Amino acid sequence: MRTAGLALAALLVLCAGAAGWVYWQLSDNITGVDINSALGDDRPPRALTAPSPGAASGAPLPAGSLNILVLGSDSRDGAENGALGGGEGGSARSDTAMVVHLDAGRTAATVVSIPRDTLVTRPSCPLADGGESAEVSGAMFNSAYTVGGPVCAVKTVESLTGVRMDHYVEIDFAGFARLVDALGGVTVTTEEDIDDEQSHLRLAAGTHHLDGEQALGLARTRHGIGDGSDLGRIELQHTLVKALLARISRAGLTSDPARLYEVADAVTGSLTTDTGLDSLGELIDLGSSLRELSADRVTTVTMPVVPAPADPNRVVADEPEASELWASLR
Repeated sequence: MRTAGLALAALLVLCAGAAGWVYWQLSDNITGVDINSALGDDRPPRALTAPSPGAASGAPLPAGSLNILVLGSDSRDGAENGALGGGEGGSARSDTAMVVHLDAGRTAATVVSIPRDTLVTRPSCPLADGGESAEVSGAMFNSAYTVGGPVCAVKTVESLTGVRMDHYVEIDFAGFARLVDALGGVTVTTEEDIDDEQSHLRLAAGTHHLDGEQALGLARTRHGIGDGSDLGRIELQHTLVKALLARISRAGLTSDPARLYEVADAVTGSLTTDTGLDSLGELIDLGSSLRELSADRVTTVTMPVVPAPADPNRVVADEPEASELWASLR
């Protein structure tokens, strides 16, 4: 019995050590950016939060709303991103931009896409070398990330929307593809044939089970559908977001530790966040607060836009509809 007890104690120590190593590795995967310090106090007000009873579990859920800026970047950093078609010359752009609004209680969410071709007034942004960029009118929305990285992206979104971004999450091409593969692929239905030479995706209209590279191609497709604008691509991205949420909810990750680790490693390995989410514990807390949120309670919309008067290949916010949408998220 004493030998068995010593063996059990040794096993527990080894398991605790392995768990600690996994926790450290996953946390170390995440890149953190101190956006709050960089931007200071000249920002929209933060929503107040307080605990409220949980819907099903009885545990407390946050009562305040939360807004998260989610960017997909086309960085060419690393061979994997380059092979998947990342940005030229080592530069990166915010290829996809979504404001995720979590309602009070975290039982519903609204995902608002901002077209990358939107012309905006890009505010002056702090730069890594200690300087500041100049304010520019009529700038492409996705140029903010190229100029000043996550900090400028957040400041530009807050300037455009008047909504405080409580958190920032960015994932690159390789990370997105690895996430889909770790989940075993994702099933989507397309309403028309897709043939896009730039995203290298060819699909007949109908239902398809996509691997990571194909799902990334779907998220990037714009020239093979509709009028070839960014608005058509956003519709495909919304379809993909809902399919991913449904896949995650059915994956049974909590009962499969090996698969859970694979998914977590795929996500954190290509993740950049603000310093409020740059540890595994903070991400777990956020995920736990979403336990009552299902895919059918997620609404996807696009910021209302109209063709830019000076350039029909660009768009501008359609007012007052755009301002009314952002006001509903404050």
